[in-house]
Amino acid sequence: MGDQAEGERNGLLGGESRLEGSSEDYDVVQPKGCGASLLCDPRRWAHRYFVLIFMVFLSFGSYFCYDNPAALTETMKADMKLDTSQYMLFYSLYSWPNVFICFVGGFLLDSVFGNCWGTIIFSLIVTVGQVFFALGALVDSVILMYIGRFIFGIGGESLCVAQNAYAVNWFHGRALNMVFGLQLSFSRVGSTVNMNVMQKIYNSLLGRFTGHVNLGITLFIGGLFCVFSLICAFIMGFFDKRAKRILKADTTQAAPEVINLRDVKDFSVHLWILCVICVAYYVAIFPFISLGQIFFINKFGLSTDDASAVNSVVYIISAVASPVFGFCIDRLGMNVFWVGAGTVLTIGCHAAMAFTFINPFVPMVILGLSYSILASALWPMVALVVAKHQLGTAYGIMQAVQNLGLALIAIAAGKIVDTAGYLILEVFFLSCLFVALIAVVLLYLIDTARGGKLNATAWKRKRLAELQALEDEIKVAQ
Repeated sequence: MGDQAEGERNGLLGGESRLEGSSEDYDVVQPKGCGASLLCDPRRWAHRYFVLIFMVFLSFGSYFCYDNPAALTETMKADMKLDTSQYMLFYSLYSWPNVFICFVGGFLLDSVFGNCWGTIIFSLIVTVGQVFFALGALVDSVILMYIGRFIFGIGGESLCVAQNAYAVNWFHGRALNMVFGLQLSFSRVGSTVNMNVMQKIYNSLLGRFTGHVNLGITLFIGGLFCVFSLICAFIMGFFDKRAKRILKADTTQAAPEVINLRDVKDFSVHLWILCVICVAYYVAIFPFISLGQIFFINKFGLSTDDASAVNSVVYIISAVASPVFGFCIDRLGMNVFWVGAGTVLTIGCHAAMAFTFINPFVPMVILGLSYSILASALWPMVALVVAKHQLGTAYGIMQAVQNLGLALIAIAAGKIVDTAGYLILEVFFLSCLFVALIAVVLLYLIDTARGGKLNATAWKRKRLAELQALEDEIKVAQ
């Protein structure tokens, strides 16, 4: 709790008084002219939200291209002559490098690159990976496509870690859940746009190109969104460096703390339970969507276009609902409760699609809402249980564990579909979700026994932080 309070007081733009109050208490460079305006002064909320525009687009291109295979499932399998297991390798090869690289990426952000250069480097890797992926399709080389997805994965999840670290540094406090919701929202906008335009782009090029050549050109066009996100990474780095220079954030602490790999053993049990929830929940979302188009065609008799539309509903709903739920959770608190509610709703959605023939649009809408609730409440909790200087490493560990699960489940899901069908696959997903629910209950019990900070109301959490900050000030004075 002490580390958390310290983080709130010493973050780049963490305290309200730092943004709106007098600068006499802080070592700052007074902006002049345009730099002192609402949009340009890093001490003001208006500037913070202006910078948020570029922050939320950091992973837009990555998420757009991540689900290129899902948007072109039948097309890609036909043009590249793939079965389901080979097709699912596009997802598992994205996840495998992040079992290790994602953790290393978080450590490098904390100790070597810093957020600015780390974000630019990871965004560049994502762009290079998409280029290789598209080039592989263009020259009819599945191996080159696999290499591209592997490179893409090296940068993709580490870029998300950097984006999360940016969010905590700039919005540590009352708006953090909303900001995480907005980041998720714009990421899902990228996935939604991908689901609805990639097949149309492919079809529009059929008069000029055919087969794998058409597929490669389509993927190159999709890669332009990665270039857009790379540009946002440069702009975000400029604003971050500028804010640190003006606020002299790097010199506000007498002895900045540096993350050490040995510190990992000191992470609280809360973080490891959050990792379990993360992996057990997300493996029932992304692998399902990657196979959803064929599932809706086979079970519900939908056309290819209708199946793609239904499959993208989760992303469409989450794009709208995530910032709304994030804003509400900022005001209400009780993050553990909301994570549990999201998990229960998701179990109901998968059960409905597995055992009934209800219009799949209905459970997919609810799935989008429940996914938004869980994501908006889950990821900000890391900042409540880990010291500020360890955030990159903590988020790296959490996403590394998530990607281990996604890599294994992507392979397993392809095998299950090829050998046992979609009903058994849904039963498998339900089993994973029940594991997540058990972990949520365990987190609630442990958190309650240790003071209930994670599930506290927003008012109580703020009060606890103020009391801890006061205690820290008294200790410093003594």
